[in-house]
Amino acid sequence: MSGSTGSNRRPLRERDLAAPIYRYLHANGYEVRSEVGDCDIAASKGDELVVIELKRSLSIDLLLQATQRQRAADSVYVAIPWPEKGTATKRFRQLSHLLRRLELGLIVVATPPAASRMEVLFHPLPVQRKRDSRRRRAILAEIAGRSADFNWAGSVRQPLVTAYRESSIFVACCLERFGPAKPARLRSCGTGPKTLSILHANYYGWFERVERGVYALSAAGRAGLTTYAQLAALYRRRLVAQESAEPEADRPAAASG
Repeated sequence: MSGSTGSNRRPLRERDLAAPIYRYLHANGYEVRSEVGDCDIAASKGDELVVIELKRSLSIDLLLQATQRQRAADSVYVAIPWPEKGTATKRFRQLSHLLRRLELGLIVVATPPAASRMEVLFHPLPVQRKRDSRRRRAILAEIAGRSADFNWAGSVRQPLVTAYRESSIFVACCLERFGPAKPARLRSCGTGPKTLSILHANYYGWFERVERGVYALSAAGRAGLTTYAQLAALYRRRLVAQESAEPEADRPAAASG
């Protein structure tokens, strides 16, 4: 099934969607019936069965109905009014992507007072999912970079603990405990290879350079450790444990590099 017929107007009623679809199906040799087995429109040509579900807007209910019809039909389409803002909006592209992923076709319809028009934007086809390998690696790296789950899914207006923020908190805890230090000293505590970039970028304003290559904790950094008290406590305990396991003679001076 493919094609289009006339102008651009959003219908006001679901039944307004049906007329141009009926005409199109009849013109293409389909036998068409309405309200068959809970299907809004059912059309057949030989052994082929096509089902079209009509709604004034895309909704979860519409998607549920359409995917249920896939159990019986060869092809299932959803038909909606022509979007008032057209088909180029971000939301419409996202909804279209969802329909494609569900292997559903999409028909948009405009009706009187403009000349009736329907257009098949895309047909239901098997979908092979393409992975965004770059995004996948970023998510996996973020998971690996967090020591635990300090966020609560669905929370709003709460600062998130990202892997970057967690690393910054660890660096801040080291400076709190040892005083001004060079990146090499901090890395010896386990702050990781990004220590220098964290200090140099100073994204949260937590650090200050007191002399060439030596950094200290700022007032904002001390406030940050209070804001993230649970995570700061974890790193403070880790530093105490490291010191306990390290012979005193082997402990480097705070500003050594």
